[in-house]
Amino acid sequence: MQVHIPDDSDFISFKDQCLSSDGWISRYNKGGVTVWCREEESRSIQKLKMRIVCKDVTAETLYDVLHDTSYRKKWDTNMIDTYDIARLTANADIGYYSWKCPSPLKNRDFVTMRSWLPLGSDYLIINYSVKHPQHPPKKDYVRAVSLLTGYLIQSNGTNCSTLYYLTQVDPRGSLPKWVVNRVSQFVAPKAMRKIYKASLKYPEWKRKHNPNLKPWMYPEQNVLPCISVSELTVQRTDSLENIDESGLSEEKTQHSDEEET
Repeated sequence: MQVHIPDDSDFISFKDQCLSSDGWISRYNKGGVTVWCREEESRSIQKLKMRIVCKDVTAETLYDVLHDTSYRKKWDTNMIDTYDIARLTANADIGYYSWKCPSPLKNRDFVTMRSWLPLGSDYLIINYSVKHPQHPPKKDYVRAVSLLTGYLIQSNGTNCSTLYYLTQVDPRGSLPKWVVNRVSQFVAPKAMRKIYKASLKYPEWKRKHNPNLKPWMYPEQNVLPCISVSELTVQRTDSLENIDESGLSEEKTQHSDEEET
């Protein structure tokens, strides 16, 4: 299937999904973070949506934090590795991300096409999985598939913003029920709070680390090699390994107060 670079209508559709309440079930609402879920046709593929209000953080700062790969390595403790591979257009690129799964599950990784767009006072970033000929599945990871993942950032005045995160991922495997519950009750809320805390610290960090380098805002700064859409295909789930981890038991780990509040 041919890769489609999102246009304005795709971003508007994504924004509508973030703001809509139809069909969403609240799974968590505590400490300023809300998590909703929506089960799709396959019970292993769940769509999750999260929201957090970020006081003392502008929408522009949140947008920079979510783009800045160098800074992500400072705060994203679930991440094993991430790097940009190539650029498609001024506002679309290809990247790699590997994620530390709750033990004893196998770790997952992704190759995605990411696209971004400032839309009025909003900022949007969306991605979905693609197949890159030079980045096949790796031996020690399960190659998962992002069907649709992204962020909507809305400004709430001069120094406040709201962040929405929506994700629908095929983990390429049958997951035990405790994993699904833990993601919505612990992993997702903690991830949102980490983004918020990282955003509070970002302006000071950025002043000391290439403060004028923002290729997501200034395309002329982008030094990634170019790639044509014709070299990519949409990553089909049925072409990847599918593993059964449904019988694995949760290893007893101490959930921190930060996860539960």
